[in-house]
Amino acid sequence: MSASPSASATPAAHYDVVVVGAGFAGMYMLHRLRGLGFTARVYEQGSGVGGTWYWNRYPGARCDVESMQYSYSFSEELQQEWDWSERYAPQPEILRYANHVADRFNLRSDIQFDTRVDAAAFDETSKLWSVTTSDGKTVTAKFVVLATGCLSNARKPDIKGLDRFEGQVYHTGHWPHDQVDFTDLRVGVIGTGSSGIQSIPVIAEQARHLTVFQRTANFSIPARNAKLLDEERAWFRANYPEIRRVEREVARNGIYTDLPDRGALDDGENERRAKYEARWQRGGLTFMSAYNNLALEQAANDTAANFVREKIAEIVKDPEAAKLLQPNSHPIGSKRICVDTDYFATFNRPNVTLVDIRSNPIEEITEGAVRTTAGEYQLDALVLATGFDAMTGSVAKIDIRGRDGLTLNRKWAEGPRTYLGLMSAGFPNLFIITGPGSPSVLSNMIVSIEQHVDWISDCLDHMRERELDTMEATREAEDKWVAHVNEVAHTTLYPQANSWYMGANIPGKPRIFMPYIGGVGAYRQICDEVAAKDYDGFAMTGVERRQRAAAS
Repeated sequence: MSASPSASATPAAHYDVVVVGAGFAGMYMLHRLRGLGFTARVYEQGSGVGGTWYWNRYPGARCDVESMQYSYSFSEELQQEWDWSERYAPQPEILRYANHVADRFNLRSDIQFDTRVDAAAFDETSKLWSVTTSDGKTVTAKFVVLATGCLSNARKPDIKGLDRFEGQVYHTGHWPHDQVDFTDLRVGVIGTGSSGIQSIPVIAEQARHLTVFQRTANFSIPARNAKLLDEERAWFRANYPEIRRVEREVARNGIYTDLPDRGALDDGENERRAKYEARWQRGGLTFMSAYNNLALEQAANDTAANFVREKIAEIVKDPEAAKLLQPNSHPIGSKRICVDTDYFATFNRPNVTLVDIRSNPIEEITEGAVRTTAGEYQLDALVLATGFDAMTGSVAKIDIRGRDGLTLNRKWAEGPRTYLGLMSAGFPNLFIITGPGSPSVLSNMIVSIEQHVDWISDCLDHMRERELDTMEATREAEDKWVAHVNEVAHTTLYPQANSWYMGANIPGKPRIFMPYIGGVGAYRQICDEVAAKDYDGFAMTGVERRQRAAAS
């Protein structure tokens, strides 16, 4: 008697588009896909929407772009109805905003939370992507869109003995959802980048003693944060059309502000100092917009850098600490400038110690202390403000295989290669939102996200109308774009800094300038021209193209 046949395997679910990540990029991508009638599934590793703002819950976390500008523009009703409470929104409020958007546009039904995308492989016969998730399931999709975020892969430092520390260890990029109380504890913070600069003043108010371990001093401008007044919100809402136009088309970094008409050396010393003082008192990232050549000419940059160094010396009472906190290893702005609330003044507190680990490196971490070459610091808790594997780290965690089984990690082993930051040759129908080679982290991220999502959405609609099966960057276009990105970068002072823009914070990561520094407006124009020229630089295949080729 023959064995009964086994039940046939359930076929994999199929979607037009799989989106990886439910941050601001993934949510807007889903909204646009729905509006165009595409079926889509979003996979999100976290338990909720928000991306960066879901994970980064450290004390003092807030955006460095003003709230009224760090917000979606695709819905006029959304712009008018949401009331931001502060000039710079704190993390909990940004997360509430993300949840409001998810609910208002009913996005959750197409998002699968607590699910990591582990692998994605392109099948050249079916021209479909096979996507495998952490729950052991596999789905297929014609297109995959990586909305994984530029700053979402927290970097844990490789320090001897870290795993044996008996106190609590926290990473600013992966903070607990429950409130952390440092009251009466001896706390150590390793790292003085943006998350360290934001969290250190808050932790210092709680801790019995705070020890800050600094390798590299960073430039920081006071935020001058304040409650938003009704008339301020009303002004923004009434002027949004012009504000958004300037963000998209005029401002290099996608931030609306008064634009300079001269270089730093075109003014005399007194007038120049008055302009810097006005920007310092106003606060925020627009300090770097005082003049139009601060990122281009060393002599001009020096005037701004010296002004900030003098401010640090005025604020910090201990001359030795002030000197350590004054950055001297890179031009101002060549690392993303930080925005703070009372950061430098925090080092005047009697319960705060600054340790220079450039001259006295950390040798190891013991059960209850951090030991440097100069001494041992007893601690009850340790905060790692050591940043992210930026721009490529979240993508690298996924086993992505394109044509001929080539992995994206292998292709990018010597540095990321894309065309426009949108696609990489050899990986058909795989799109990246704000990927390396686009303005991304050099800009107001929401402005860049919306531009990419709109471009991708229009592209998918174009392909559907023309019955096109695949689209991918040509190697020639990719090579030219990578060369252009680096050429433009090297006309500026940015490559002088060992920054995460260059991947310099990750041991062994290739040094290549990843974001496009040519400006948000110029980049948008390039992308629009590429689309208008029948997606010049991209190879497309499909019924119409095959018929046209056969006829010729």
